[in-house]
Amino acid sequence: MLSIKSGRLSKPVKAVIYGLEGTGKSTLAAQTPNPLFLDTEGGTTYLDVNRIDQFTGWEGLLNTIEEVARDPSCCTTLVIDTADWAEQMAIKHICEKYKQTGLESFGFGKGYTYLAEEFARMLRACENVLASGRNVVIVAHARVRKQELPEEMGAFDHWELKLSRQCAPLLAEWPDLLLFVSYKTFVSGTESGSKKASGGKRVMYATHHPCWDAKNRFGLPGEMPFDYAGIAPVIGDEKNIRSITEPNEPIVVNSAEETPDKCKDVSDAPAQAAVSEPAKPDGTVPDIPAGIPQALRDLMQANNVTATDIQTAVSAKGYFPLGMEITDYPADFVNGCLIGAWDQLYQVILKERKDIPF
Repeated sequence: MLSIKSGRLSKPVKAVIYGLEGTGKSTLAAQTPNPLFLDTEGGTTYLDVNRIDQFTGWEGLLNTIEEVARDPSCCTTLVIDTADWAEQMAIKHICEKYKQTGLESFGFGKGYTYLAEEFARMLRACENVLASGRNVVIVAHARVRKQELPEEMGAFDHWELKLSRQCAPLLAEWPDLLLFVSYKTFVSGTESGSKKASGGKRVMYATHHPCWDAKNRFGLPGEMPFDYAGIAPVIGDEKNIRSITEPNEPIVVNSAEETPDKCKDVSDAPAQAAVSEPAKPDGTVPDIPAGIPQALRDLMQANNVTATDIQTAVSAKGYFPLGMEITDYPADFVNGCLIGAWDQLYQVILKERKDIPF
């Protein structure tokens, strides 16, 4: 007799958060509901969290995970921080067990086969925690690797989990949410012809890109501001696990593509509704070059804003040099910082107009 289920199943979330050191991965994981950290690298020293940071080797770490699975009262979310340090514990365990100086000493890649088997043991132990009704979050570092495509000329940087070639695919395939944390910058030209980087706000990526690995099974935006609110609808609190009777619709959160984090403070004053100035009789505004997106053109016409107004405001906030044409701005900057944050931008424009001496 077949046992067929329909709709969304009620289950905890398994997530992996990775990125460069110092990007706030552990801080983000600390905002999950009632977390217990298994601190393999000592990175939670300055976080106010429950932690276990003493293990009797690799077997001790696995035994601790199994103990968490047997004790539902100890936490709501188990956080392993970090995967790459846990991998080093596994390597040490294997070398001591087989009396080898390193994985290469085994020959024919046998040492790396043992490593993949041990890492899979850790993931199976995490599955037992999930089966007991708790979320599991694994934190990891990232590294960049040059990647070349056979059909393309040249190479590009690809960010990936800082693990061995045997363990990285296992961890990337395992979670429901693979989140890449990074800094987003805009590179623009200066009047002298050199390049200038600006911005540098932290963002989270939840979908795959040629330059990084990421995924999610919850309909999250591909890019989000670095804020726990972006993933709270997924992990949330003890009551976040969705009923199987809920409709299968994507979760709606504020996307960085809609209002990028770096644009939220585009105005020094609190955001106010844009106050329209009288438009010209023919409904047009001079100084709107061809090639400007229609959505931005409509906002400029409705508020009697010129291209020079926008260039002055953007330059005043330090994003791009004054002489840079709007049509040369990156598309995500136009969509997010100009169109998506128009009210804030308009306040800067009004302020800059007042500061112009006559």
